[in-house]
This record gives sequence, C-alpha cells and structure tokens, in this order.
Amino acid sequence: MVVTLREITDANREAILALRVAPGQERFVSTVRDALREAVEYPHAKPWYRAVYVDDEPVGFVMVSWNVEPQPPEIIGPWFLWKLLIDQRHQGRGYGVEVVRQIAELVQGEGATELLTSYVPGDGGPAGFYQRLGFVPTGAYDPDGEVIMRLTLPWPRSPSSPTSE
Repeated sequence: MVVTLREITDANREAILALRVAPGQERFVSTVRDALREAVEYPHAKPWYRAVYVDDEPVGFVMVSWNVEPQPPEIIGPWFLWKLLIDQRHQGRGYGVEVVRQIAELVQGEGATELLTSYVPGDGGPAGFYQRLGFVPTGAYDPDGEVIMRLTLPWPRSPSSPTSE
C-alpha cells in the first residue's frame, strides 16, 4: 500500500467529491464539498488540501491550515489539521494514520513544533483515533464546541499497523 497526497484537479475532482464517511459519522466529519467551500470562505486560514490516494485509487481528503497567524477563536494554528476524511469503504486500514504521519512530517519540515486539530465530542466520534496517535486535549474549545487537541512534534510514533481509521 502506498498512500500519497495529491492535488485536486479537474480530472479527479468528481471522484474526490464523491467520497463519504460511514453512516453515523456525518455529524463528526463534513463532506469534501463543504470543506472546499470553507477553504474559499476562509482564505486567511491558508487552507492547504489534498486528495488521499492509495496506489491510484482516491480514498480520502485532508485539509490543513498552513502556517497561519492564529486568530482565536476563528483561526487556530499555526498548523491545524482542519479536515480528515477517509471514505467509508476504506476505513480501518491505517490510511488515516498514514495521512496524519505524512502531514506531521510535512509541517515539521516547515518548522512546526506542534500540530493542532479538533473534534466534535460524542459516541462514535474520532476522539479515540486522535488520542491513539498521541494528540492530547489542550483544554480549549473552538466556537462550535469542538475539543482542540495538540500533537507535539517530532512525532515519536512510527505506525506500522492499521488502526481504526
């Protein structure tokens, strides 16, 4: 399995927009279309986004606020994992872990010492996934009540087996 992060182009846009989380996860993860709309609405958040591929098949989407000047509570940063979506047909194979690993390496290469993210609390949500990767709650919440978490870099973990994402 080779997980790569690729630009979204006219050639792959429809396939990426068609990716969906599993039923019941919609309250925790918005659609790719919604994420791209947010990227347009919040250009000052410096959105950097990519399609997630395994070999030549699109399996997910990731979006990061890229070295942004934090403007709490609206803009969290400087490095913020804004969206992570793995399609329902591809969950549980370690792809989400690999995406987080690649993002952590990318931002660390740019000088980041931490990667932030947030999640909607609730049963069946992504809290456990992020905790298993080493993210810890900061004690802060975004305006929508999402729990803000921090992953200290460099990330000491080198995941080698699939987890729940």
